[in-house]
Formats: sequence, structure tokens, C-alpha cells
Amino acid sequence: MYVKNFVHLRTHSDYSMIDGIVKPEKLVHKAKSMHMTSLGITDVNNLHGVIKFYLSAHQAGIKPIIGIDIMVQSNIIKHTVCRLTLLAANNHGYKNIIELLSESYKLGYNDNSGLVICMDRLLQFKKGILILSGGMQGDIAKCIFKNDINLLNHCILFYKKYFPNKYYLEISRIGVPREEEYITYIKYISCTYSLPIIATNEVLFLKKNDFYVHQIKVAIHNKTTIADLKVVYKYTKNQFLKSQYDIIEIFHDIPESIVNTIELAKRCNVIIPSGSYFLPIFPTQSMDLYQFFVQKSSIGLESRLMNMFPDIHQRNIKKKIYFSRLTHELLIIKKMGFVSYFLIVMEFIQWAKNHNIPVGPGRGSGAGSLVSFSLNITEIDPLQFDLLFERFLNPDRVSLPDFDVDFCMEKRDLVIDHVIRKYGRNFVSQIITFGTMAAKAVIRDVGRVLGYPYGLINKISKLVPLDPKMTLKKAFSMQKELVDLYNHNHDIKLLIDIAKKLEGVIRNIGKHAGGVVISPTKISDFVPILCDSQGENQVTQFDKNDIEFVGLVKFDFLGLKTLTMIDMIVNMINKKCIHQKKKKFFINNISLKDKKSFLLLKKADTTSVFQLESLGMRNLIKRLQPDSFEDIIALVALYRPGPLQSGMVDNFINRKHGTEKISYPDHKWQHECLKPILKSTYGIILYQEQVMKIAQVLSNFTPSEADILRRAMAKKNPKEMMQQRKLFQLGASKNSVNSHLSTKIFDLLEKFSAYGFNKSHSATYALLAYQTLWLKANYSAEFMASSMTLDMMNTKKIVNLIYDARRMNLKIISPNINCSDYFFSVNQFGEILYGLGAIKGLGRSSIDIILKERNQSAGIFSDFLDLCVRLLLKKITRHIFEILVTSGACDCFNTCRVQLFNDIGKMIQIAKKKILAMQTKQNDLFHFKDCLSNKLFIKNKNNLYTFPMYTNKIILKILKWEYEILGLYLTSHPIKNFLKEIYYYTNGITLHNCLLLNNASHVVLSGMIWSIKTAFTKKKNRFYIITLDDSYSRLDIIYFDNFNNFKNQFFCKKNTIVVVNGKLSHDSFTNRSRVLIKTIFDIERYREKKLYNIKIYIDNNNIKYKDILDNLYDYLSNNILSGHVSLTFILSVRLCIQHKLFDHIYYIYPDNNFLNYLKSFTDYVTIKLNFYK
Repeated sequence: MYVKNFVHLRTHSDYSMIDGIVKPEKLVHKAKSMHMTSLGITDVNNLHGVIKFYLSAHQAGIKPIIGIDIMVQSNIIKHTVCRLTLLAANNHGYKNIIELLSESYKLGYNDNSGLVICMDRLLQFKKGILILSGGMQGDIAKCIFKNDINLLNHCILFYKKYFPNKYYLEISRIGVPREEEYITYIKYISCTYSLPIIATNEVLFLKKNDFYVHQIKVAIHNKTTIADLKVVYKYTKNQFLKSQYDIIEIFHDIPESIVNTIELAKRCNVIIPSGSYFLPIFPTQSMDLYQFFVQKSSIGLESRLMNMFPDIHQRNIKKKIYFSRLTHELLIIKKMGFVSYFLIVMEFIQWAKNHNIPVGPGRGSGAGSLVSFSLNITEIDPLQFDLLFERFLNPDRVSLPDFDVDFCMEKRDLVIDHVIRKYGRNFVSQIITFGTMAAKAVIRDVGRVLGYPYGLINKISKLVPLDPKMTLKKAFSMQKELVDLYNHNHDIKLLIDIAKKLEGVIRNIGKHAGGVVISPTKISDFVPILCDSQGENQVTQFDKNDIEFVGLVKFDFLGLKTLTMIDMIVNMINKKCIHQKKKKFFINNISLKDKKSFLLLKKADTTSVFQLESLGMRNLIKRLQPDSFEDIIALVALYRPGPLQSGMVDNFINRKHGTEKISYPDHKWQHECLKPILKSTYGIILYQEQVMKIAQVLSNFTPSEADILRRAMAKKNPKEMMQQRKLFQLGASKNSVNSHLSTKIFDLLEKFSAYGFNKSHSATYALLAYQTLWLKANYSAEFMASSMTLDMMNTKKIVNLIYDARRMNLKIISPNINCSDYFFSVNQFGEILYGLGAIKGLGRSSIDIILKERNQSAGIFSDFLDLCVRLLLKKITRHIFEILVTSGACDCFNTCRVQLFNDIGKMIQIAKKKILAMQTKQNDLFHFKDCLSNKLFIKNKNNLYTFPMYTNKIILKILKWEYEILGLYLTSHPIKNFLKEIYYYTNGITLHNCLLLNNASHVVLSGMIWSIKTAFTKKKNRFYIITLDDSYSRLDIIYFDNFNNFKNQFFCKKNTIVVVNGKLSHDSFTNRSRVLIKTIFDIERYREKKLYNIKIYIDNNNIKYKDILDNLYDYLSNNILSGHVSLTFILSVRLCIQHKLFDHIYYIYPDNNFLNYLKSFTDYVTIKLNFYK
């Protein structure tokens, strides 16, 4: 029998995460290059890659054969799991495979063994399915190797009975043990039982030399090393995509097994329908769907108009304009078949609002719809801000509407749960995402599997830039050191070569951030479902692109932290309103013309303000000086690479400030009819909506035609652009516009459209930005407290927020066991109370116990003994007490923190005895104050901790604890001892206000070294990034020097206070300001350079002045290092006083120890430092 064709029916793509490494598209491409006419895909227990495979195959002219490899619980052999391959013969079979997978996943599975399908369930969905026997992993093979003829006969007859003419005996020659023995049996069975044999190659990779890469991938999946993998590895080097010639040669003795692949491929004819959209019909009881839609929209618009135009005369004028637009939109939505879509979105947004779940004002082009505004889907009036409906829905360009709805991050899942309850679990699903092996991660994975030392893996990984879009190819073009290591180190070359082949391969699955599909019938009528091992957390097996291909509509439920923050602030405000008996506060009712807000904005004080907080944005704000809401909309649109790099931003700013003449749009080419369109942007074409509007006004384009023009300009298709240009000029000529002018204006539209932004999106985000700005300006303490709460697990952000709060003159109160909540909060004095949840090591469960005991049981804790007694009864450990003390949470008990820490053990013992006494009803013989040392008690009328009572040594210990437990210095800062002299050195320039100076300004700055990082220039020169901290801000300074010099310097340690002389540099690429160091000294050495004299004024009216003189003399005689700084003693009353202190002239070295010693006498002496000018 002469055979010349073969079809690979069993191939795994990288969607078989257990053993696949090839993209479906690459499988198809390789098959086409080998002149194959058909190809099958049979991933393990999933159909993830089916649509991509199907589309690629059709594009390549290859017939796609769709199937899966599954594990089945055998009905014949007890307690045995076997493999089968299912192929869809037709659409019915394809749907049955989807149902089989979906129903099986919903029942759950064992995490270790994975999904195992019950044979009875397979029989339930057998129609339209062809079966391959599973080769040497199938139940036929297991019967053969058990040598049980009766069992084998029973098994064969089972398949002949239930799958007549649909069951194939699978054979492979890939080099596994007992392969030929198995094939001999199969040939016998085929003849005896008249069952067809079919050849497969169980394809897992493309080329033979990919075998080692495949081993690495399997080891990564199994979380083992390549050395350990060999014990359990069950694959061979022959499982690559062999040519038809090679397979025919391998099975030359069984030609029918080759022929049968062709015959089976002919039987498989699946057409996956596409091009239609399937939406559930929104329930309206007995009312007509469209009438219900019109009614809801009309009522909603009436309500909106009442709020926007309280004056009835003005409202009646506006009403006609608004309802005309509404009718226009309603008819288009009906025509396009999206009525249900709008109503579904309206319903879950309204449900969220009714259940106090914050909803965003909108996102994307949906804000251009008045219907959306009327149904309370969005919060921006599209007519007020010239937003266009056709930017969202264009009847001449049918595409799905796309409302991306933002919800409070903490409560988003409640809305999704509501949708599931309303429409049914079988009709609603979240959408899958696929995590791939990214550049940095794949280096680490491959290195670990190869058994390389961690240090080497880490070194290579760090050379790959930290960028989500980074690839190894791109990293090679950027990092010369990486190329050098690759070229000169064989181990590194092997690692990177493997990593390159695995880069982009699918590694794991996840859940789309907000994507949800709602189906008119069961989800599994369209796509397969995947669940976790408990049968919960349902997601589609198709990603969002493939979901759209099969016609399901995606709804985006996005979690936005800003909404959570606004919700927290509003709740704080409304608690105040209740206390002060004021009306309830609503964030959507604030004025868009608040002077206080714009004053704050002009200062660029926008930390934690949505969209406006980056350094680059703040620099743009300083230049632009926005003074209207339209300016904020423009800010969001301007702060993008296109406008920033094109010079458009400079034109915009200059025109706003009058240094450039405003033209509409260009001083050479302008038309008066364009002025109303471009007035809000000072004649600059900034928004896509402006492009559309110009086409309508100047060239009589319909709104739909204008949107098609916008899309054409965005795509930059030359042929399409030529056609649009002709239409534009033709329309302009009908309006008597000079052809030369219309050509030039079209050129300008084409130029600016490359940078044009969706104004609808910009306006909704500008509204959120303004709301957070308004809250910061008007409720600053609540704003900062909520910002800290949302980032309280991020110490670096907490530090920056606390510094920002200090610059706003807000007071931060240390953690307080009697006042603080889990989150940051604001007390009645407008002070921010540090949240207990931000204390490292305390833990949520311990805090919940403390708060419950304080708030619901016996009230606040009267003293530390009371705290110990009550919390020991709740099983709180000594470690928690130590954290509470060292964090400052027990300072409210008016006891020195250090002393209290030293007494913890004693106090716990006393508390235990007191508990025992209470339980045995004995008299309490102990009292808290009796067991503490009678020293270092704080006397403070506000019951708050103060430093003047403490020695410098104790203060430093307390600050060290704070840094360890809170991750920052809260009650004070090591630099505060030096503020007066630092002010002299720096002329009052701080780390924060130096950022306001011009680029390249020379500055003298001081701060404490917070961190030191090593980096390299492109020329491989080492430099150091030193982060300074001055308790109000942080700033990076750059130090270029050789390593040995740096290593030997005093300032190479953290926590050293330094003075820096350098040049300010603003990096426009990273939007960061830094100082390039010219000189750097620790504060002692700098003081030595600048200080020449210390004057000590002694109050000799004080009765202790002679003791002070004695003390000074003893200290100076025994402790002082000689130096060049002179000491001068001046008595307040000029009497002739004899003392041995005055018999000497002192020249000292002005170190910190000496100054701290002098400060211990500040009640009796005044110290003045005299510096060189």
C-alpha cells in the first residue's frame, strides 16, 4: 500500500502547562512549512488554545482538528485511571467536549492527580466524538500488560458497544519501553475485533533538539531540578513534530495506521461560529424591553436636569437640546441591538450604589453617552464637555460597547456575586488570563532547574531591566555586561539559550482583573468552564479575545483603590456631620470651581491625588498652573509620551499664559468655525473628539463618518487616508472652504491625531482627580489618614505620606493602645492617629482581640498592668506586649518607654498572680506603680509622650525601636539634634524645597543616609545612589568615585548625617530629581571645616553655676580631643569670678559627643556656634 500523507492528530501546545512548550500558532506554521493539510490539537484537560489554533489553521489553509487528552476513571479496571484522546467530529461533538469538560470541572478534582473524568459522564456526552485509545497509557494497554485476556475482551467490547465506528487503537513509536510488544498486541486486536489502528507521535515540541528545553519546562512545572527529574521523566526525544515522510517511514510496516489518520481527519469537520454577539435579555417583567429602556432613560434625564438646572425657565430651554440628543442615542442603541447591555450595566451599578459600594464616574468612551449619564452609569454630562456618542457607538462600524466600570477595590467582588445571583451561576463567569514566562522570571526558573548557585542566577537576573514589557532580546541590546557574560561563560550561555526558548511560554493561569461574561444561555453553550479543585471560582477557558470571537460580551468590573480611599474619607466626614448635626456629605455634589482646590493644585501639592501625583505630572502642573476643570481634563490628556515629545505641551502652556498667540488651529491655516471647538484647549487639537467635530463642522461629515475618519487617522493606512482626504476636501468645498485651506487643515488633523486622546476618558479621570484634590484641600487630615491606610503595608509609601502630612502641618500621633484603630484615623482635634495595623509583627488577630477588649468589654486600659491582665486572659503573648511598648502604643500610660520595656517580664508575672487572685477571689495585694522604678515618668497635660524628659541615649534607643517596629522614625528623628546648624549650612534649603529650584542649580543639602545602592553607567563605571532623609522628605544623590575611595569613606554607612554640595539634576526620562555630588562630608567633619568658635553663656545668677563650672572643667580636662575650634565662656553678670576653668584656653574638636554634653546644660547655659562666612 503506497501512502504519501499523514495527519498529526495528537499535539500539545503550551496550554498543556504540564508538558507543552509550543504556541498553537507556531505548531500551525511548522505544519504548513511541511506541506501538511490537516493538524490536530489535543491539550491536556483543556481547550484554552483552540480558538488561536483554529484561526491560525484557517489562515494557513490547514484543516483544524479539535480535541483533548483526558484522564478517565475506567469502568472496566477497578481503581485505574487511563488516558483517552477525544476528537470532535462535528459541531455537536465540539459542544459535547465543552460540556464534558465544564461539568467535570464543576464537580471538583484532586489537586495532586488533576481532573479525572468519570466514564459514565463521557458516555453522557459521547455524540459527535471520536476516540483514540490512549496508546500505552490507555485502558487497553493496561489490560494487555496485566495479561488479563478476559478483562481485555471486556474492555474492547465496551468500546465497540458504546462507541461503534468511533474508536481507534492508537500506536506510537517514540522509544518507550515495551512499545513493540504493545504494537504486536494491537495489530492482533485490530484484526480480531475489526478495530482501526491509528498512528500518532504524541507531539510535545517542534524540533528534536528542543528535547532538553522540554525537560527543563517539565522540571519547572514539577518544581524540581533537572537532576531529580530524570527519575520520573516519561517523555522521549522523539516527540517532536516529524515530517509526513518520517512518520510514514517509521510505520512502513503498518501502512493502514497512516491511512487511517487521513480518513479520521476527513471525518472531523468543526466550524466555530463567529461574527454574532449574544446578550441576555434584560428582565422587564411584562413591559416591552425598548419601552422600558426609554422610560428609564427619560426619567433619569429628568432627574439629572432638575439637579443641574434648578431654575425652571433655564431647565425648559435646556430640556429640548438634551432630549433631542437622548432620542438620537436611544434609536442607535436599539438599532445596534445593545438595549439589554445598557440595562444590565445600569442594574448592577444601581445595586452597588444602593448597597453603599462606591462606583467610579466612568471610564473610556462610554462617558460620551447621554443615555449612560441618564441611567447613572456615568457621572459626566457629555453635552457640558462636548463629548461625542459616536466615539462610543458608531452605527456604521458595529462593535461591542465597552463600559469599564470602576468599583471600590474592597467591595468589587460583592457586585460580581450579585450578578451571579441575579443571572445564575451557569450564566455568569469571570475570564481566564495566562501568565507567561517573562524575561527575568525565566532566567530564575531555568537557573534553579539547572542547579546553578543562587548568586549566579541572581546576578544574571539583575542584568535584565525591571520592565513588564522587557524581553531577553531587548535586554541584550541594552546590557553590554549581559552580552559579555553570554559570550565568555559556557554555563551562562546555556542558561540564556534555554531561557530564550522558554520565554513567553505559558506557565500558569489566573483570573482577569475585572472581566465578566453574562450569557443568554449556559456559558458552556459557548465556551468551556474551568474551576478550582473544589469546583468553585469559575472562569472561562478562553481569554478575553477568544471570548469576543465566539460572540460573548465582556463586562469589566474593575477595582480602583482611589474609590476605596474616597469612600473612607466620605465615611469619616459623615461621622463628623452626624456629630455636628449637619447634612450628609455627597462627593458628587461638590463644586468644580473650588478655589482652595485650585490653589493646592497650582502648588503641585498632589501627593496621593489620582492621576496627578507623579513627579513629571507635578512639573507639568507647575508650568501650566491649571485654574479650571477643563485644564485638569487637558492635564490628563497632555501627560503622555506623544504630546510631551512633540512640543504640543509647550504650545499649550505658552498659549494659556499668553506668550504664544492663540490660533484655530494654526496661525497660517485657521478658520473661524473651528474656534468654538478648540477654544477650551487654546486652539490646540488635543482630543479625538475635536478631530471628529472639525470634520462635521468644516466638511459636513455625519457623526458616524467623523468617527470613521478618526479611526482611519489612528490606523494611518495610506489607502484609507487618501480616500478620507478626498471626502474631507469635497465636504469642505460644499461649505465654500478654500481647497488649499482644507488640505492644510486636514494635514494638521492628521498630525495632531497621532497624539489625540479620548476626551471622554480624560474627563472621567479628571473628575476623579478633582474629587481627590478637593478632599485633600478641604479635609486634609482625613485624606492623608485614608491614604496611609491603603498603603499601610508599604513602609516606603507610609514614610512619604507622613512627610507630606508634616509639610501640611498635620500632626501624626504615635500608635495608642487606647485611641488607635486598626486603620489610620482622625481624632476630634484633626490629628492623624497611627493605625495599629501598620505596626510590624502585631498581626490582625491580635489587634482584633485588643480592639474588641477595649471597645466592647471593659473600656480603655487604665494602666499597663490592666492591659497585661486583660490581654493575658485572651492568650496574648509577651512578644505582642513588647511590640506594643516599643512602638509607642503604651506611651499613654505616662511611663518611660525604655523603663516599661525593662519591666515587661515583671509586669506579666504580677498580672498572672493578679489573674490567679481574681480567679480564687483573693484580695489584690499588688499595684502597678509599686512594681515600677520611680523615675522617668512623663508629666504632660495632653497625656502624650514628650522627649525633653529623656537623655539623648534613651531617645536614640526609642528611635531605633520605632525604626524596627514601624519602619520609620515617628516621634522624632536623629537629624533633629542638628537642625539649627544645618539651617546655617544649607541657607534653609531642605530636601523638599530644593526640588522647586531650577535644573542645574548648585545646592548645599543635608540629610541622614537612608539607603545606598550601587549602579553602573553604560560605560560600566560604578556609581552610588544615596537616598537622604531629613524627616520631611527624601532625595536621591549621585556619587561618582572609585570603589575603594567609597568603601573607606565615613558615609558608606546608613544613618550617617551628611552635608552635600552638588548640582541639582532633573531627569525627564524617569521624572526624578537628583543631586550630583561635588563634595560630601559627615556633619562632624563639615562642622570642623565651618566652625571656628563656640560661645558658652553661663547664668551666674543661678545658684548652681559653680557646679556647672566644675563640671565643665572636669569634662574638658578629661574627655576633649584637641582641635582648632576655640571655646569662649561668658558670664551673664560681669563679676570678677575666679575659677580654674578660666585659667586655660581651650581648642577642641567639635564632635557630636561634646555638643550633646553641652546640650545637657541648656537650662543653665546658652550655646552659640560661630561659623566662617
